Amino acid sequence: MAVSTEQQIFKKGSKTYYNSSFFFPKNIREDIYRLYSFVRVVDNFVDEEPYRPDLLKDISLAYKNKEGSNLDKSNSKILENILYLEKKYKFDKKWIPAFLTSMEMDAQGYKYKTMKETLKYIYGSAEVIGLMMSTILGVKDKKGLEAAKLQGRAMQYINFIRDIDEDIKLGRCYFPSEERKKYNLTLWDKKIVKNKYFNQFVLDQLRLYGTWQKEAQNGWAKIPFRSRIAVITASNMYNWTASQIAKDPRIVFQKKVKPTKLRVLYEGIKVAITGH
Repeated sequence: MAVSTEQQIFKKGSKTYYNSSFFFPKNIREDIYRLYSFVRVVDNFVDEEPYRPDLLKDISLAYKNKEGSNLDKSNSKILENILYLEKKYKFDKKWIPAFLTSMEMDAQGYKYKTMKETLKYIYGSAEVIGLMMSTILGVKDKKGLEAAKLQGRAMQYINFIRDIDEDIKLGRCYFPSEERKKYNLTLWDKKIVKNKYFNQFVLDQLRLYGTWQKEAQNGWAKIPFRSRIAVITASNMYNWTASQIAKDPRIVFQKKVKPTKLRVLYEGIKVAITGH
């Protein structure tokens, strides 16, 4: 069976999300691949060296004009994908611009001083993705959509924690300076691993993640059961990642903590049987 370009991008970009996606109903899986391929490719413009903020500006303009004549063939395709989804599922017109704004914050090397600023970035980079995902899954209930935002927020925050070493290499820190100051972590470089407050800082950020994750779970009942399996599987795997980091916070400087494909698939089967 042929694998679409969108599926290949998804598989390369996120093993946990991708392996969990097998539990989504087949009729919506391709649309999930379309969504993720757009998000991943645009994110790569400012995440992968050499950085291409020019391409970010090009695709932002193309989205605004609703046509990609200024893009190459591959980027024109991902633009077509998101315009197709936006029309098909009647996405809120503010969602894609919010995502592009957060990507621009990365391109500009934005420095976060307050949690309000960090949450603004998270809204565009993750919460709107949760909203678009839940819309594709058929969630319309207000409580369910709010839970989708929180799910995106929680998953993004655990990514911040897991990727501390990687982000330092990129010259980035998403944890606001007002928060880091409490732990004498005002300077953000590899030396923080030796800071005696580093472990406590990470553990406290994990607790914040856990608070948002528990709130998100309140809306799981609003997701159709078949799709719920995939969402719970991915969430459980992020909880697993959090538990591994909690054992030794400095592990984030040793390796990227991620579950194996076998672990994800096993978890999905368990969720399908037990419902949680």
